Amino acid sequence: MYESNGDKYFIVDGHMHNWDASPENTLNEYGEGFIKCFYDYHANLSPEEYVWPLEKYRKYGEETLMKDVFEDGYVDVAIFQPTYLTDFYKNGFNTTAQDAPLKEKYPDKFVLNTSFEPRLGKAGLDDFEAKVKKHGSKGVKLYTAEWHGESKGWKLTDDDARLYLDKCQELGVTNIHVHKGPTIWPLNKDAFDVADVDAAASEYPELNFIVEHVGLPRLEDFCWIGVQEPNVYGGLAVAMPFIHTRPTFFGKMMGELMYWLGEDRILFGSDYAIWHPKWLIEQFVAFEMPDDVPDEIGSLLTPEAKRKILGLNAAKLYDLDVPEDMQGGDTDVGPEVTEKPAVAQV
Repeated sequence: MYESNGDKYFIVDGHMHNWDASPENTLNEYGEGFIKCFYDYHANLSPEEYVWPLEKYRKYGEETLMKDVFEDGYVDVAIFQPTYLTDFYKNGFNTTAQDAPLKEKYPDKFVLNTSFEPRLGKAGLDDFEAKVKKHGSKGVKLYTAEWHGESKGWKLTDDDARLYLDKCQELGVTNIHVHKGPTIWPLNKDAFDVADVDAAASEYPELNFIVEHVGLPRLEDFCWIGVQEPNVYGGLAVAMPFIHTRPTFFGKMMGELMYWLGEDRILFGSDYAIWHPKWLIEQFVAFEMPDDVPDEIGSLLTPEAKRKILGLNAAKLYDLDVPEDMQGGDTDVGPEVTEKPAVAQV
């Protein structure tokens, strides 16, 4: 819980990891390059006092994670978003199996999502179903640019992917988190394109598609998809750190997201351990739109909107209990398009 000026905020970190990029687990040059690219994001976008040495960053462990996220970082509930990368790391980078022991040890602190790999066919489908039934996962994290043998990516609209989305509906896995953001070396930029979200969201209206990293650097494309599809959400992981290094850019980005999607469909995420939630939360709550952000998009980020973004929206998607004194006002998710007169005029 975070409190500022007498206001209390229920914090749900919608995007975090417990990865292992230690030298012992790194399979090849691609795994080595991947973690160093991650580290560049960490080192270049964090305040200086939050920058770790690379050795710690490779594998930080339970004690560091629990202190950073919950003791110092104000987070009430954190959502694990697995990223397997088994072509790069011997035991995977950040798998459901790696995350599960912390969920079991601290059941009230974590939501454990899992993942699926549509290129694994029937065997992968069976494995996915087994993981969901074992862990009770309500969400998946998908990495459409992940390598698998000769394949350098896949789309949500692929026939094989549809089989897995059908299975998600069958199993009640309603939250589909998709990495659609900046490229991490050596993955291909085009494989993270947001276009496939449009068709998938239309085809599966019962599922929620959380576009992680709000599609950066494809923010405009994402916003045009999000305004048409009421089951599309924006995850702020990776977008958040620009509040520190490029506040005007961050303000314009938030203004566009608020204008097109609205305050009910944006979710906070630290992407820990790329960034520490403490400074992100503090700076976001204190954030005021810079003077050079146009008034037409700069007046929407109200304290109530911040409360929803920091936790209430994710709590609604995952049926989390929120203390009464931190519930705020109306937290209905997914505003009707008719409530957006500016959109109706497009």
